Amino acid sequence: MKDFHYQSLPMRVSFGAGRLASLPDEVRALGLKRVLVLATPFQKELAEQVSEQLGGLSAGVHAEAEMHVPIESAHKAREVAKAAGADGYVAVGGGSTTGLGKAIALEFGMPIIAVPTTYAGSEMTPVWGLTANGEKKTGRDPKVLPTSVIYDPELTLTLPVGMSVTSGFNAIAHAVEGLYAPDGSPITALMAEEGARALVDALPRVVADPADKDARADALYGAWLCGATLGATTMSLHHKLCHTLGGTFNLPHAETHTVVLPYALAYNQEHAPQALAALRRATGAENPAAYLRELSLKLGAPGSLRELGLEEADIEKAVAIATKNPYANPREVTEEGIRDLLTKALNGADLDGAGPGRPA
Repeated sequence: MKDFHYQSLPMRVSFGAGRLASLPDEVRALGLKRVLVLATPFQKELAEQVSEQLGGLSAGVHAEAEMHVPIESAHKAREVAKAAGADGYVAVGGGSTTGLGKAIALEFGMPIIAVPTTYAGSEMTPVWGLTANGEKKTGRDPKVLPTSVIYDPELTLTLPVGMSVTSGFNAIAHAVEGLYAPDGSPITALMAEEGARALVDALPRVVADPADKDARADALYGAWLCGATLGATTMSLHHKLCHTLGGTFNLPHAETHTVVLPYALAYNQEHAPQALAALRRATGAENPAAYLRELSLKLGAPGSLRELGLEEADIEKAVAIATKNPYANPREVTEEGIRDLLTKALNGADLDGAGPGRPA
Protein backbone atom coordinates (compact mmCIF):
# COMPACT_ATOMS: atom_id res chain seq x y z
CA MET A 1 0.00 0.00 0.00
CA LYS A 2 1.28 3.46 -0.91
CA ASP A 3 1.56 6.08 1.81
CA PHE A 4 1.90 9.68 0.64
CA HIS A 5 0.68 13.28 0.81
CA TYR A 6 -0.14 15.41 -2.23
CA GLN A 7 -1.30 19.02 -2.06
CA SER A 8 -2.71 20.56 -5.21
CA LEU A 9 -1.47 24.09 -5.84
CA PRO A 10 -4.15 26.83 -6.07
CA MET A 11 -3.62 28.10 -9.60
CA ARG A 12 -5.49 28.60 -12.86
CA VAL A 13 -3.72 27.45 -16.04
CA SER A 14 -4.75 28.43 -19.57
CA PHE A 15 -2.95 26.62 -22.39
CA GLY A 16 -3.17 27.04 -26.15
CA ALA A 17 -2.02 28.97 -29.21
CA GLY A 18 -3.21 32.58 -29.09
CA ARG A 19 -4.05 32.45 -25.37
CA LEU A 20 -2.21 35.72 -24.73
CA ALA A 21 -5.31 37.50 -26.08
CA SER A 22 -7.19 36.41 -22.95
CA LEU A 23 -4.81 38.28 -20.61
CA PRO A 24 -7.04 41.35 -20.04
CA ASP A 25 -9.94 39.05 -19.12
CA GLU A 26 -7.67 37.17 -16.72
CA VAL A 27 -6.65 40.44 -15.04
CA ARG A 28 -10.29 41.47 -14.63
CA ALA A 29 -11.30 38.01 -13.36
CA LEU A 30 -8.79 38.44 -10.53
CA GLY A 31 -10.30 41.82 -9.68
CA LEU A 32 -7.07 43.67 -10.50
CA LYS A 33 -7.06 47.31 -11.65
CA ARG A 34 -3.38 48.17 -12.29
CA VAL A 35 -0.80 45.50 -13.07
CA LEU A 36 2.89 46.16 -13.55
CA VAL A 37 4.34 44.28 -16.54
CA LEU A 38 7.74 42.73 -15.77
CA ALA A 39 10.38 41.54 -18.23
CA THR A 40 14.09 41.38 -18.90
CA PRO A 41 15.70 44.11 -21.05
CA PHE A 42 15.87 41.49 -23.83
CA GLN A 43 12.05 41.18 -23.84
CA LYS A 44 11.17 44.81 -23.26
CA GLU A 45 9.47 45.10 -26.65
CA LEU A 46 7.18 42.16 -25.93
CA ALA A 47 6.40 43.58 -22.49
CA GLU A 48 5.44 46.90 -24.06
CA GLN A 49 3.13 45.09 -26.48
CA VAL A 50 1.52 43.32 -23.54
CA SER A 51 1.16 46.62 -21.69
CA GLU A 52 -0.51 48.16 -24.74
CA GLN A 53 -2.85 45.17 -24.97
CA LEU A 54 -3.85 45.73 -21.33
CA GLY A 55 -4.63 49.40 -21.92
CA GLY A 56 -5.87 51.09 -18.75
CA LEU A 57 -5.22 47.92 -16.76
CA SER A 58 -1.45 48.43 -17.12
CA ALA A 59 0.56 50.33 -14.53
CA GLY A 60 3.54 50.38 -16.88
CA VAL A 61 6.55 48.25 -17.75
CA HIS A 62 9.57 47.40 -15.63
CA ALA A 63 12.00 45.59 -17.93
CA GLU A 64 14.98 45.14 -15.62
CA ALA A 65 14.71 41.52 -14.48
CA GLU A 66 18.10 39.83 -14.01
CA MET A 67 19.34 36.27 -13.75
CA HIS A 68 19.40 34.85 -10.19
CA VAL A 69 17.41 37.90 -8.90
CA PRO A 70 20.09 40.05 -7.22
CA ILE A 71 18.70 41.57 -4.01
CA GLU A 72 19.40 45.07 -5.38
CA SER A 73 17.25 44.33 -8.43
CA ALA A 74 14.44 43.09 -6.20
CA HIS A 75 14.58 46.23 -4.03
CA LYS A 76 14.37 48.48 -7.09
CA ALA A 77 11.44 46.55 -8.56
CA ARG A 78 9.57 46.74 -5.25
CA GLU A 79 9.98 50.52 -5.22
CA VAL A 80 8.79 50.80 -8.83
CA ALA A 81 5.74 48.64 -8.05
CA LYS A 82 4.92 50.74 -5.00
CA ALA A 83 5.31 54.02 -6.87
CA ALA A 84 3.13 52.77 -9.73
CA GLY A 85 0.33 51.81 -7.35
CA ALA A 86 0.32 48.29 -8.79
CA ASP A 87 -2.10 45.78 -7.30
CA GLY A 88 -0.64 42.83 -9.25
CA TYR A 89 2.04 41.82 -11.73
CA VAL A 90 2.27 40.25 -15.16
CA ALA A 91 5.59 38.43 -15.54
CA VAL A 92 6.37 38.03 -19.24
CA GLY A 93 9.40 35.84 -19.93
CA GLY A 94 11.36 33.05 -18.29
CA GLY A 95 12.65 32.22 -14.84
CA SER A 96 14.42 35.55 -14.29
CA THR A 97 11.24 37.55 -14.82
CA THR A 98 9.02 35.20 -12.85
CA GLY A 99 11.64 35.23 -10.11
CA LEU A 100 11.52 39.02 -9.96
CA GLY A 101 7.73 38.90 -9.70
CA LYS A 102 8.08 36.47 -6.81
CA ALA A 103 10.59 38.76 -5.09
CA ILE A 104 8.05 41.61 -5.19
CA ALA A 105 5.19 39.35 -4.08
CA LEU A 106 7.32 38.08 -1.19
CA GLU A 107 7.17 41.58 0.30
CA PHE A 108 3.82 42.90 -0.94
CA GLY A 109 1.90 39.63 -1.37
CA MET A 110 -0.02 40.68 -4.51
CA PRO A 111 -1.09 38.34 -7.34
CA ILE A 112 1.22 37.33 -10.19
CA ILE A 113 0.01 36.36 -13.65
CA ALA A 114 2.82 34.51 -15.39
CA VAL A 115 3.15 34.47 -19.17
CA PRO A 116 6.07 32.10 -19.86
CA THR A 117 8.13 32.45 -23.02
CA THR A 118 10.64 29.72 -22.08
CA TYR A 119 10.49 26.25 -20.57
CA ALA A 120 11.87 27.27 -17.16
CA GLY A 121 8.90 26.11 -15.07
CA SER A 122 9.35 28.67 -12.29
CA GLU A 123 5.80 29.84 -12.88
CA MET A 124 4.47 26.57 -11.42
CA THR A 125 6.24 26.75 -8.07
CA PRO A 126 6.02 28.60 -4.73
CA VAL A 127 9.84 28.68 -4.68
CA TRP A 128 11.60 32.04 -4.57
CA GLY A 129 15.30 32.80 -4.89
CA LEU A 130 17.39 35.88 -4.10
CA THR A 131 21.13 36.40 -4.51
CA ALA A 132 22.97 38.51 -1.95
CA ASN A 133 26.66 38.75 -1.05
CA GLY A 134 27.60 36.12 -3.62
CA GLU A 135 25.21 33.46 -2.36
CA LYS A 136 21.80 32.46 -3.68
CA LYS A 137 19.17 31.69 -1.06
CA THR A 138 15.88 30.02 -1.80
CA GLY A 139 12.67 29.42 0.09
CA ARG A 140 9.05 28.38 -0.32
CA ASP A 141 6.09 30.63 0.36
CA PRO A 142 2.56 30.20 -1.02
CA LYS A 143 2.18 33.94 -1.59
CA VAL A 144 4.79 33.92 -4.39
CA LEU A 145 3.00 31.21 -6.36
CA PRO A 146 1.49 32.80 -9.50
CA THR A 147 -2.28 32.97 -9.31
CA SER A 148 -2.69 32.42 -13.04
CA VAL A 149 -0.44 31.10 -15.81
CA ILE A 150 -1.08 31.66 -19.49
CA TYR A 151 0.81 29.21 -21.70
CA ASP A 152 0.81 30.38 -25.31
CA PRO A 153 3.15 28.25 -27.49
CA GLU A 154 3.25 31.03 -30.09
CA LEU A 155 5.29 33.14 -27.63
CA THR A 156 8.06 30.52 -27.72
CA LEU A 157 8.45 30.57 -31.51
CA THR A 158 11.07 33.33 -31.31
CA LEU A 159 12.99 31.68 -28.46
CA PRO A 160 16.42 31.00 -30.00
CA VAL A 161 17.17 27.34 -30.58
CA GLY A 162 20.10 27.28 -28.16
CA MET A 163 18.02 28.82 -25.40
CA SER A 164 15.16 26.46 -26.20
CA VAL A 165 17.42 23.47 -25.64
CA THR A 166 18.95 24.62 -22.38
CA SER A 167 15.62 25.88 -21.07
CA GLY A 168 14.13 22.48 -21.88
CA PHE A 169 16.89 20.65 -20.02
CA ASN A 170 16.37 22.97 -17.08
CA ALA A 171 12.77 21.74 -17.03
CA ILE A 172 13.82 18.08 -17.32
CA ALA A 173 15.98 18.61 -14.23
CA HIS A 174 12.83 19.46 -12.25
CA ALA A 175 11.27 16.17 -13.29
CA VAL A 176 14.39 14.15 -12.51
CA GLU A 177 14.67 15.53 -8.99
CA GLY A 178 10.93 15.17 -8.41
CA LEU A 179 11.21 11.46 -9.14
CA TYR A 180 13.54 10.88 -6.18
CA ALA A 181 12.30 13.67 -3.88
CA PRO A 182 11.61 12.48 -0.32
CA ASP A 183 8.11 13.98 -0.47
CA GLY A 184 7.23 12.65 -3.92
CA SER A 185 3.97 10.84 -4.62
CA PRO A 186 2.44 8.70 -7.38
CA ILE A 187 0.85 11.90 -8.73
CA THR A 188 4.11 13.83 -9.01
CA ALA A 189 5.83 10.74 -10.43
CA LEU A 190 3.27 10.59 -13.25
CA MET A 191 3.75 14.30 -14.01
CA ALA A 192 7.53 14.00 -13.91
CA GLU A 193 7.75 10.98 -16.21
CA GLU A 194 5.32 12.42 -18.75
CA GLY A 195 6.99 15.83 -18.63
CA ALA A 196 10.45 14.37 -19.24
CA ARG A 197 9.11 12.15 -22.03
CA ALA A 198 7.39 15.07 -23.75
CA LEU A 199 10.53 17.20 -23.65
CA VAL A 200 13.03 14.60 -24.88
CA ASP A 201 10.60 13.97 -27.75
CA ALA A 202 9.92 17.65 -28.53
CA LEU A 203 13.34 19.27 -28.23
CA PRO A 204 14.90 17.50 -31.25
CA ARG A 205 11.88 18.57 -33.30
CA VAL A 206 12.27 22.17 -32.13
CA VAL A 207 15.93 22.10 -33.19
CA ALA A 208 15.04 20.58 -36.57
CA ASP A 209 12.33 23.19 -37.22
CA PRO A 210 12.09 26.09 -34.74
CA ALA A 211 8.84 27.21 -36.38
CA ASP A 212 7.09 23.86 -35.72
CA LYS A 213 4.14 24.96 -33.58
CA ASP A 214 3.27 21.42 -32.55
CA ALA A 215 6.82 20.79 -31.33
CA ARG A 216 6.79 24.08 -29.44
CA ALA A 217 3.44 23.22 -27.86
CA ASP A 218 4.66 19.75 -26.84
CA ALA A 219 7.80 21.24 -25.29
CA LEU A 220 5.75 23.81 -23.37
CA TYR A 221 3.37 21.08 -22.19
CA GLY A 222 6.32 19.06 -20.93
CA ALA A 223 7.80 22.10 -19.20
CA TRP A 224 4.47 22.77 -17.47
CA LEU A 225 4.41 19.23 -16.05
CA CYS A 226 8.06 19.39 -14.99
CA GLY A 227 7.48 22.74 -13.29
CA ALA A 228 4.37 21.41 -11.54
CA THR A 229 6.48 18.51 -10.26
CA LEU A 230 9.02 20.92 -8.79
CA GLY A 231 6.21 22.96 -7.25
CA ALA A 232 4.88 19.91 -5.39
CA THR A 233 8.17 18.42 -4.19
CA THR A 234 11.42 19.49 -2.59
CA MET A 235 14.70 19.96 -4.42
CA SER A 236 17.78 17.77 -4.10
CA LEU A 237 21.45 17.69 -5.05
CA HIS A 238 21.14 18.94 -8.63
CA HIS A 239 19.37 22.15 -7.63
CA LYS A 240 21.70 22.75 -4.69
CA LEU A 241 24.67 22.55 -7.09
CA CYS A 242 23.06 24.85 -9.65
CA HIS A 243 22.08 27.41 -7.02
CA THR A 244 25.67 27.36 -5.80
CA LEU A 245 27.18 27.72 -9.27
CA GLY A 246 24.72 30.41 -10.31
CA GLY A 247 24.59 32.48 -7.15
CA THR A 248 28.29 32.33 -6.28
CA PHE A 249 29.97 32.22 -9.71
CA ASN A 250 27.19 33.87 -11.76
CA LEU A 251 27.06 31.03 -14.28
CA PRO A 252 24.11 31.21 -16.70
CA HIS A 253 21.08 29.50 -15.20
CA ALA A 254 19.66 27.19 -17.87
CA GLU A 255 23.06 26.29 -19.33
CA THR A 256 24.31 25.31 -15.87
CA HIS A 257 21.30 23.07 -15.30
CA THR A 258 21.92 21.45 -18.70
CA VAL A 259 25.57 20.67 -18.00
CA VAL A 260 25.14 19.54 -14.39
CA LEU A 261 22.01 17.38 -14.82
CA PRO A 262 23.61 14.24 -16.33
CA TYR A 263 26.37 14.22 -13.70
CA ALA A 264 24.00 14.77 -10.77
CA LEU A 265 21.72 12.05 -12.13
CA ALA A 266 24.66 9.68 -12.60
CA TYR A 267 25.59 10.32 -8.97
CA ASN A 268 22.09 9.41 -7.79
CA GLN A 269 20.33 7.09 -10.23
CA GLU A 270 21.53 3.72 -8.89
CA HIS A 271 20.37 4.82 -5.42
CA ALA A 272 16.86 5.69 -6.64
CA PRO A 273 15.54 2.57 -8.44
CA GLN A 274 11.97 3.81 -8.96
CA ALA A 275 13.22 7.07 -10.44
CA LEU A 276 15.63 5.17 -12.65
CA ALA A 277 12.82 2.95 -13.95
CA ALA A 278 10.64 5.96 -14.73
CA LEU A 279 13.46 7.74 -16.57
CA ARG A 280 14.23 4.60 -18.55
CA ARG A 281 10.62 4.61 -19.73
CA ALA A 282 10.69 8.35 -20.46
CA THR A 283 13.94 8.26 -22.45
CA GLY A 284 13.95 4.71 -23.79
CA ALA A 285 17.58 4.44 -22.62
CA GLU A 286 19.19 1.98 -20.21
CA ASN A 287 21.36 4.73 -18.74
CA PRO A 288 19.26 7.93 -18.58
CA ALA A 289 22.15 10.06 -17.30
CA ALA A 290 24.38 9.18 -20.25
CA TYR A 291 21.45 9.55 -22.64
CA LEU A 292 20.61 13.05 -21.44
CA ARG A 293 24.21 14.13 -21.82
CA GLU A 294 24.45 12.71 -25.36
CA LEU A 295 21.12 14.27 -26.33
CA SER A 296 22.10 17.71 -25.03
CA LEU A 297 25.35 17.60 -27.00
CA LYS A 298 23.57 16.47 -30.18
CA LEU A 299 21.21 19.41 -29.81
CA GLY A 300 24.08 21.87 -29.50
CA ALA A 301 24.11 22.58 -25.77
CA PRO A 302 27.35 23.40 -23.92
CA GLY A 303 29.14 20.31 -22.66
CA SER A 304 31.16 21.52 -19.67
CA LEU A 305 31.15 24.02 -16.83
CA ARG A 306 34.48 25.29 -18.13
CA GLU A 307 32.67 26.54 -21.24
CA LEU A 308 30.37 28.51 -18.95
CA GLY A 309 33.21 30.24 -17.12
CA LEU A 310 33.96 28.02 -14.12
CA GLU A 311 37.63 27.38 -13.39
CA GLU A 312 39.41 24.55 -11.63
CA ALA A 313 40.32 26.92 -8.80
CA ASP A 314 36.59 27.43 -8.12
CA ILE A 315 35.86 23.78 -7.38
CA GLU A 316 36.81 23.76 -3.70
CA LYS A 317 34.68 26.78 -2.91
CA ALA A 318 31.74 25.22 -4.77
CA VAL A 319 32.20 21.94 -2.87
CA ALA A 320 32.22 23.75 0.47
CA ILE A 321 29.02 25.66 -0.27
CA ALA A 322 27.18 22.72 -1.86
CA THR A 323 27.92 20.40 1.06
CA LYS A 324 26.96 22.95 3.71
CA ASN A 325 23.34 22.31 4.70
CA PRO A 326 22.76 19.94 1.73
CA TYR A 327 19.27 19.27 0.42
CA ALA A 328 17.69 15.85 0.95
CA ASN A 329 19.16 13.38 -1.55
CA PRO A 330 18.87 9.63 -2.23
CA ARG A 331 22.65 9.21 -1.98
CA GLU A 332 24.80 10.62 0.81
CA VAL A 333 26.32 13.96 -0.14
CA THR A 334 30.04 13.96 0.64
CA GLU A 335 32.82 16.39 -0.17
CA GLU A 336 34.70 13.69 -2.06
CA GLY A 337 31.63 12.74 -4.10
CA ILE A 338 30.70 16.32 -4.98
CA ARG A 339 34.31 17.18 -5.84
CA ASP A 340 34.37 14.27 -8.27
CA LEU A 341 30.96 15.22 -9.74
CA LEU A 342 31.91 18.87 -10.25
CA THR A 343 35.32 17.99 -11.69
CA LYS A 344 33.66 15.75 -14.26
CA ALA A 345 31.14 18.48 -15.10
CA LEU A 346 33.94 21.05 -15.30
CA ASN A 347 35.77 19.00 -17.91
CA GLY A 348 32.77 17.48 -19.70
CA ALA A 349 33.79 13.91 -18.88
CA ASP A 350 32.04 11.09 -20.73
CA LEU A 351 29.36 9.01 -19.04
CA ASP A 352 29.18 5.33 -19.91
CA GLY A 353 26.55 3.57 -21.96
CA ALA A 354 23.40 5.46 -22.87
CA GLY A 355 21.66 2.64 -24.72
CA PRO A 356 19.39 3.27 -27.71
CA GLY A 357 17.18 6.02 -26.30
CA ARG A 358 14.62 8.01 -28.23
CA PRO A 359 15.72 9.18 -31.68
CA ALA A 360 17.19 12.67 -31.64
